[in-house]
Amino acid sequence: MENKKVLVVDDEPDLTYLCKMVLEDEGYSVDAFSDSLEALSSFKPNIYDLVILDIKMPHKDGFELYRKIKELDTNVKICFLTASEMYYEKFREEEYTSIGKDLFIHKPIENEELIKKIKKILNSSGNTNNWKI
Repeated sequence: MENKKVLVVDDEPDLTYLCKMVLEDEGYSVDAFSDSLEALSSFKPNIYDLVILDIKMPHKDGFELYRKIKELDTNVKICFLTASEMYYEKFREEEYTSIGKDLFIHKPIENEELIKKIKKILNSSGNTNNWKI
């Protein structure tokens, strides 16, 4: 497998660590942060193939971080971690519904589901998320 670079940002350090370990075991190179401001200040364009963002975080939530990251790198793919179905519902009617539900990884995270969704997102063609949020 081509070495893909993933950034994980979640304010729960245990969950961040779990995602990092699971993805590294699958051969991904992973940077992980528990602080959204630290993650944003460390973000460099054209480094990551995928960014995984928790939605509810202190300082900057996942949607704010999404907007900032997309300003820096329009091509990076982004998916969200959430414990709530309401966020998926917000985007369900959009034009990218073919992959839209896969852009949300629901907590608690199942390792196999995480890997399956990450592979699907990374293997999708084109830029699957240019939301106006």
